[in-house]
Amino acid sequence: MTAARKLLTYDALLALDEKDKAEILAGSLEVTLSPRPAHGRAQRSISRFIGGPYDDDDGFGGPGGWWIFTELDVQLTAHDIVRPDVVGFRRERLKDTETRPVTVVPDWVCEIQSPSTARRDRVTKRHLYAKHGVSHYWLLDPDTRTLEALELRDGMWVELGVCDDTATVRIRPFDDIELPIGRLFLPAAPDSSAER
Repeated sequence: MTAARKLLTYDALLALDEKDKAEILAGSLEVTLSPRPAHGRAQRSISRFIGGPYDDDDGFGGPGGWWIFTELDVQLTAHDIVRPDVVGFRRERLKDTETRPVTVVPDWVCEIQSPSTARRDRVTKRHLYAKHGVSHYWLLDPDTRTLEALELRDGMWVELGVCDDTATVRIRPFDDIELPIGRLFLPAAPDSSAER
């Protein structure tokens, strides 16, 4: 007879070193390695391009109205605590920016794809975010240099668009600005096949 598995809660994350990137999914601890430079650049770039006009410029000429954070602990249930790469909340919905974990469901989540997290982001977290009512989910992939944008409608994800690094787009919920996809990534490696 096997003992029942103990479902972990936020206390398990508090017991870790703050530098550790970890989440609790379905009561299990998921630890992620530190990001590659391409991942870090994409995370910094998307938070700057979106956070600049929607968070930093609030009241100073940008559309404003949002809080944009990186690596914030968000508790969806007692046994599902995620730490999205970049996450956004409409300011009227998130009044308390001091308490952790945040227990308000985000309005927008952007996960930066990497080989070690792509499956979790595309399957587990995609279902989890839909179940809890995250309105917009973006998947930014530094390897393929693409952005996939999804919007939740009647509990189902609807694709708003998939674009590559040649595109400059306006995508909900941040369609007040143009987003140059190529500038979200490290410079592209020269195409060695063109030299042949």
